[in-house]
Amino acid sequence: MKEKLQKIRENAMQEIQASDGLAKLNDVRVAFLGKKGELTAVLKSMKEVAPEDRPQVGQWVNETRAAIEKMLEETKARLEAAELEAKLKHEVIDVTLPAKRSKLGHSHPNAVVLDEVERIFVGMGYEVVEGPEVEYDYYNFEALNIPANHPAKDEQDTFYINDKILLRTQTSPVQVRVMESKKPPIRMIAPGRVFRADEVDATHSPSFHQIEGMVIDKNITFADLKGTLGEFVRKLFGSNTKVKFRPHHFPFTEPSAEMDVSCFKCGGKGCRFCKGSGWIEILGCGMIHPKVLKMSGIDPQEYSGFAFGVGLERITLLKYEIDDMRLLYENDDRFLSQF
Repeated sequence: MKEKLQKIRENAMQEIQASDGLAKLNDVRVAFLGKKGELTAVLKSMKEVAPEDRPQVGQWVNETRAAIEKMLEETKARLEAAELEAKLKHEVIDVTLPAKRSKLGHSHPNAVVLDEVERIFVGMGYEVVEGPEVEYDYYNFEALNIPANHPAKDEQDTFYINDKILLRTQTSPVQVRVMESKKPPIRMIAPGRVFRADEVDATHSPSFHQIEGMVIDKNITFADLKGTLGEFVRKLFGSNTKVKFRPHHFPFTEPSAEMDVSCFKCGGKGCRFCKGSGWIEILGCGMIHPKVLKMSGIDPQEYSGFAFGVGLERITLLKYEIDDMRLLYENDDRFLSQF
């Protein structure tokens, strides 16, 4: 047994010395000290050794294991040092060379304007609310006083998933969800992405963003709507901005209006930007239809409210005098770096 252990020790030493890398060294360790290694096999055969000889044989086995492990550790340290030295020689860094400049990204103009709009309305006590982009037909149309046979629904080019589920065409469904889940007073805006089957051109896209706003409380009037939106556009476009309301029709508001702002390019004198009129159409608004309030569980005899909706891309194009909506989606850093 002593001769056998001596032979194992000599073979192990030779194999370790011949190892030219850490992977090869690990193979040697497994071959001699692993679960199926040669030294492990000797330990398993200890039952065949006479009981009186087992202490002596056990000592020889432990001495052999210790010698092999010691040489493995020494060789491993030597090979690791050699690999590190070779790596350092290969990966030479010239500290005298100029460093590469890190290129920082830029906020998207839509994000810049949305942040500003949210700050304005949060400063007036509004809550920012989000809702699902995949919406039920009920919330997108019916709960907003647009029943199945209503002409307004035919005018919407809608992406339907099935008869009852669609990609929302407006962010107004968020208003309905808020009315159902929260009691007045309510002051909220709901920014988000919407979808319509529009052809892509300078002013249209099948996917764009809207910002809906809503206030519901006792004794809310059209005067509150005018004052709120007037304050909003003056903070967004400048203190000299004037507003004008024109009668319009929306199924979910009554009365309804479209709001124009005085051209901030020419001050209302007339220019190419406002097509000579001195005014720019900016958003739609109105007093929430009593039927919409009632369908959402709010008593129209006790509460009233107003709502408005503005296209985020539209005010971004106006604020930064961009004449093509497609520039917002091309991710050209030369364009984005201006913001």
